[in-house]
Amino acid sequence: MQKTLFSLAAAALLSACSLAPVYERPAAPVTAGWPQGDAYKPAPVAADAKPAADIAWRDYFADERLREVIALALANNRDLRVSALNIEKARAQYGIQRAALVPSVSASGGQNATRTADNMSAGGQGQINRQYTASLGVSYELDFFGKVRSLSEAALQQYLGTEEARRAQQMSLVAEVANTWLSLQADRERLGLAADTLKSQQISYELSKRRFAAGATSGLDMYEAQTSVEAARNDMAVYTAQVAQGENALALVVGTVVPAELQQQQAPLASVAAMAELPAGLPSEVLQRRPDVLGAERRLQAANANIGAARAAFFPSISLTGSAGSASSNLSGLFKAGSGTWSFLPQINLPIFNGGANTANLKVAKVERDIAVARYEQAIQSAFREVADALAQRGTLDERLASQAALADASQKSYRIHEARYQKGSESYLNALVSQRALYAAQQSLISARLARASNQVTLYKVLGGGYQ
Repeated sequence: MQKTLFSLAAAALLSACSLAPVYERPAAPVTAGWPQGDAYKPAPVAADAKPAADIAWRDYFADERLREVIALALANNRDLRVSALNIEKARAQYGIQRAALVPSVSASGGQNATRTADNMSAGGQGQINRQYTASLGVSYELDFFGKVRSLSEAALQQYLGTEEARRAQQMSLVAEVANTWLSLQADRERLGLAADTLKSQQISYELSKRRFAAGATSGLDMYEAQTSVEAARNDMAVYTAQVAQGENALALVVGTVVPAELQQQQAPLASVAAMAELPAGLPSEVLQRRPDVLGAERRLQAANANIGAARAAFFPSISLTGSAGSASSNLSGLFKAGSGTWSFLPQINLPIFNGGANTANLKVAKVERDIAVARYEQAIQSAFREVADALAQRGTLDERLASQAALADASQKSYRIHEARYQKGSESYLNALVSQRALYAAQQSLISARLARASNQVTLYKVLGGGYQ
């Protein structure tokens, strides 16, 4: 029997052929380079600049408070926690499937006691018969056609795909936290601007009231100054609410209460988003490193392996079961000479007719592979567009920011001239009011342009594959 057990163990090491198709990565359904045109002006990038995928998020973001908030989110965000648990689940499922590749060994021991009825005994007195057994069993399915290995490969790729999904989830979370943080800072800047404007317009309003009381001007100037004050008060209320909502949004995405010292401060967007420029690289390099694209390819490889398992179902399956041990009518003689027992039960199962179930299963596996190919190609196309859109934004944002800054500066000078003329009484308040509103709008747009520039840096970092380290 020992030779039989050794034979079973050796059979476990036999290499099986695989009926799964040879995997070939589908050709990327995008161009070999990023789009070209007026919107895609190259940004100045250092010669030794690293690709986004090689830059840890702690090295990319400059503001220390933002880094601490991102760290809080990675530790507390519930979506990321679910992704981590899904990885543990997939790892366990892979372990279950992989266990089928090796023989299962079990040990058993027991006692079987029976009593013969009195009226069925030769002497008219019932007897108790006992049998003690101890055995070691081995069972294994010979995977000649690669069914078990194909299923194991599919489980492995599903597990690896789940890991890529977690990395993609972390990338999205880092970018979402950064953009929420930047939006909150922009709202605080808008609130501060509205407060400064309200203070300035209240001074002009008080001057108009004094002039009206002295009969130097008509009530029109006073009422026009009052409209500016009330508009600023309205904006104060609006941006106060937006700041509170932004703080609530930040707490939600972080997954816990953000400490006051990390959020109850206003910081210029330029300092919060002081991040290095990133090289775009080639589409083939960028897209094949993005976790979402890699995850789609893992699912495609799993579907490819399932075809091998479906094909193997058409062929015979062979299982070997054996056991060796000892048996005795009394416990003391269980392991004495002459008590040895063994059994060997090879079994072959040949599918003959099952109503076309195997054929249907193979067709399902092939269709699922085709679906996985389409989703993989879709993931590449979506990723390509995300990068192209972000590059188009980067190519135009510097000009937009420069022109908006120049507009705000010109509006500031125009307002000062009209305000000085009004205070000297050389013109009505209408001209000052118009120039003040133009200045306020230009300053608000400048904040929006700065936010767009900072958000673009975050988006580029994400779509180029950064943020999961």
